[in-house]
Formats: sequence, structure tokens, C-alpha cells
Amino acid sequence: MPSELHKFIFDGLPVRGMLVRLTDAWQEILKRREAAGGYPPEVMQLLGEMTAAGALMQGNIKFNGALVLQIFGDGPVRLAVAEVQPDLSLRATATVTGEVLPGDSLSRLVNVNNQGRCAITLDPKDKQPGQQPYQGVVPLFGDHREKIENLSEVLEHYMLQSEQLDTRLILAADGQVAAGLLIQRLPVKGEGNLEGQIDRDANEDEIGRNEDYKRIALLAGTLKREELLGLDADTILRRLFWEEQVTRFEPAAPTFACSCSQERVSGMLRGLGTDEVESIIAERGRIDVGCEFCGAQYGFDPVDAAQIFTSQVSQLPPAPTIQ
Repeated sequence: MPSELHKFIFDGLPVRGMLVRLTDAWQEILKRREAAGGYPPEVMQLLGEMTAAGALMQGNIKFNGALVLQIFGDGPVRLAVAEVQPDLSLRATATVTGEVLPGDSLSRLVNVNNQGRCAITLDPKDKQPGQQPYQGVVPLFGDHREKIENLSEVLEHYMLQSEQLDTRLILAADGQVAAGLLIQRLPVKGEGNLEGQIDRDANEDEIGRNEDYKRIALLAGTLKREELLGLDADTILRRLFWEEQVTRFEPAAPTFACSCSQERVSGMLRGLGTDEVESIIAERGRIDVGCEFCGAQYGFDPVDAAQIFTSQVSQLPPAPTIQ
């Protein structure tokens, strides 16, 4: 079954929802990692939940650019990234630098000493001169510095902080499916999105007050992990909201895609400068660069490396890297 993202609204109520089930797209991400040994199950689950969440968040906004969801910190998982384009093409990767033990939680993976962070970046496709990507960052702990163990809770807090909108998020992933359900109170004024183009004061006044949202969010919270992973969208929505009047829209089809290219890698090497590139060539005889997202390999011998700096052909800029 192909990957699907379903949008729906509750008729007459200030509540919207989305359900995503990544199947072939998620399996392709994992397949690309097999040559490097794959991911431990705990990392696979985290990355799958991030990828599903990224698809939901991108589908929830009107934005012509990439949404990049990152988690980084001080555990064995140094960095995990999920990137989703406006057409719902997506890619994801994680860098594991330490031992991952069976059953490791979110805090053990990336937040051992409460240094972990979650960053959501909106990177416009057509930047204006001097325009920088919009980025919001939240810690992986609560108001009393207690460690948060569920990615969904981190992102619910982020969206409440960023949009002033109540949000309920259910996430799950295994080796076959990465899935998520999002329920959100509609904005009182303006179009809610992560760039803050909303009436924050008007929406803040409604936080926690709407009884319709609270009822539907409570129903969403009864969804079990095995149901989210194993049932199709029709069955899930019918079981959860059979008493509600739900209008569904034509589903979208998320796909795996990677934006890496020879030109982008050349731009990255150009950014290192002539001295650094020549030093690597002198030491190794050539430069080999592998894409962490899709596994593609790009090689540069001394002639190729020299042409990076001498060619007058216009080059694409390097893909953005967020630390």
C-alpha cells in the first residue's frame, strides 16, 4: 500500500485533523541505510516518528519551502533529521555515535544530561536577499526540567508555543510503517502556521477552553500504537470518530526523494576553500563524499577538485545544514 496523508475537518466544529501512514516511503529510507548496517530498533522508532511528524507539520501549513525537524543532544544519537518538502517528498537520517541499548528511551538516546534540543526550521525555496530560514528550538524537558520521553509531547509543546493552538499528536513507527495522527484546534483569526502568521493573542485566549476540541483530542488519545501501525486510515477514523460528522479531503501521497547532487556537493567543497580541498587531495589522492540521506556516493579526483574552483559555470548552492 502506498504512503498516504489524509486531511479532515469536523463539520461545524473548530477542529481539524490529519492522519499519515508512511509505508513505501519509510521503507525506502530504511533500505538506503542497510548498507551502513541499518538502525537499532530504538533509533528506527525515533526517526520514523520524526518523519511522520514532519509530514504532518508540513501538511498543516501553507509554506513554499522545506520543513526540517531535528533532534540533537548528548546521547548516543548525535543528530536525527527529517526533511519534508512542500510536495511531501521526504528524507530522513540519524547519526549514531555511541552504544544504543535495548529499550533506550528518548532521553537516553539524545538527552542524557538535559542538553537535548528539538529544532523546527522552515527554509523558503525562493529566499529574498538577506532572508534567513525561520527556526524555533525547544528543549527536551518540561517546565520543571523533568525529561520528556515522548516526541509527540515535545512537538505538542512546540506547536502550542509557536501557534498558540491546542494540538494532540499520536506517533508510532516500526520497520514497515511510520504513522501519525494530528488533531488541532482551528485558529480564531488568521491562518495558523509555524511562521507565526496568526493572531497570537486571540488564539492564546482560547487555549484549553474549547470543549469540542477537548472531546475529540480525548478520543484521539485512545488510539493504540498497534492500531495506528496496523489499521488503514478508513478504519482508524471510523473507530475513533464514528459519532462525529467528518469531512475528508483527497489524500496526498508522500514519497521518498533526496535533493543531493554532484553540483551541491561541489558547492559544499567550494565552501571549504582551495587550501582545505587541496590538503585532502594531497593526503588521500581523491575526495569521496557520501549522502547521509540516500547513500549516493560522489567522487572527486584531483582534476575534478580543481574544476570546482576554476569552472565558470553557475553552480547550485549547497544544501542547508543546520547545527
